[in-house]
Amino acid sequence: MEPPRQAQAQERRTILDMLFGFGRRQAPPPVYDDEPIYEPRQRQQQQQLQPQQRPKIRKTQQKPKPVPAEPTPVVVEKLETAKKVLVVGDFVAGSLGDGLKTAFETTPGIVIETRSNGSSGLVREDYFNWPENLPAYIAETKPALIIISLGANERQQMSIGSDKEKFRTDRWLAEYASRTADLAALARKDKTPLLWVGMPPFQSTSMTADMVTLNGIFRTEAEKAGGTFVDIWDGFVDEEGKFVMTGSDINGQQVRLRGSDGINLTKAGKRKLAFYVEKDIRKLLGDAAASTQDIPGADGMRDLVVAAPTANEDIIQTQPIGLDDPDLDGSATLLGGGAVMTSNGKSPRDRLVEKGEVAEAPAGRVDDFRLSKPEAVISNPVFRN
Repeated sequence: MEPPRQAQAQERRTILDMLFGFGRRQAPPPVYDDEPIYEPRQRQQQQQLQPQQRPKIRKTQQKPKPVPAEPTPVVVEKLETAKKVLVVGDFVAGSLGDGLKTAFETTPGIVIETRSNGSSGLVREDYFNWPENLPAYIAETKPALIIISLGANERQQMSIGSDKEKFRTDRWLAEYASRTADLAALARKDKTPLLWVGMPPFQSTSMTADMVTLNGIFRTEAEKAGGTFVDIWDGFVDEEGKFVMTGSDINGQQVRLRGSDGINLTKAGKRKLAFYVEKDIRKLLGDAAASTQDIPGADGMRDLVVAAPTANEDIIQTQPIGLDDPDLDGSATLLGGGAVMTSNGKSPRDRLVEKGEVAEAPAGRVDDFRLSKPEAVISNPVFRN
């Protein structure tokens, strides 16, 4: 093997390198003839091209949180003598029926029967005729109470004879009021109590304005027939009377009441809708509307303890004391009583500004310059010294 080749030219050194050793470089490693010159560089490039192996991080899978199970609704068996409530109308009536079933699910004396057609109304009798179908529903269910809710699908032209009348004209409104009166009289034919539930507001401002007009007709004609109009408007608007998608439920919690279309009602909205009607149902049906949770049984009344009445000798009786008769408590004057100070109505400031009169300083104060001091002031050791 030949000796290594030395560098032919040595690097020049400065005086600083000679004194302090700055700039010194290590000599390159010797290169032999049988060893390739660029092999270390090739190895370095190969090492750079090889992907670095990173330590694998084992991911710990988190266990999914258990979803709280919804409370199982209490199923109460209805009585054979339970009174039936018939709910008829459009899709709002269907939502009302769902809410009432939830409201009376623990009431064995009431059964909710819903007969609704979502797209029905009193305008398109060719699509669904309520005056013809309502008597059949009454004969089928034999209800103790009838609830009607219509109006959401009425914003269209009406066929009056051979004419097509536009919505909300005077003739249209008169004919619609007549049809409403006929349906209310048909529901009251057997003197069955009637509740006519008004329409709620909707997201469309024009539709909301039309519902206000129709609710006025429903109220007038239902009360003429001897029924009761149930106004639910305030439950679905804010303090300014504007439509709301989210509002308080029957427990006061903020929930979503309406669907994304601003028309249909959510589950909470249906329950709130039923809340307004629930009170009238309990009022009309009386004892049948009592829930199993309202009346405690014998086991629930076992711990009730009735205390004995208090004896008369344990009661301390005292005479009343009148403000104008202080002698009752053994005194001639009231607490803090004394001579009433008289005043001419002028304050010390007024007397000073108007007449130049200076109010006398209280005895013993630093600005009391009177020569003759009261005995209380003279006896004070501060003034004696």
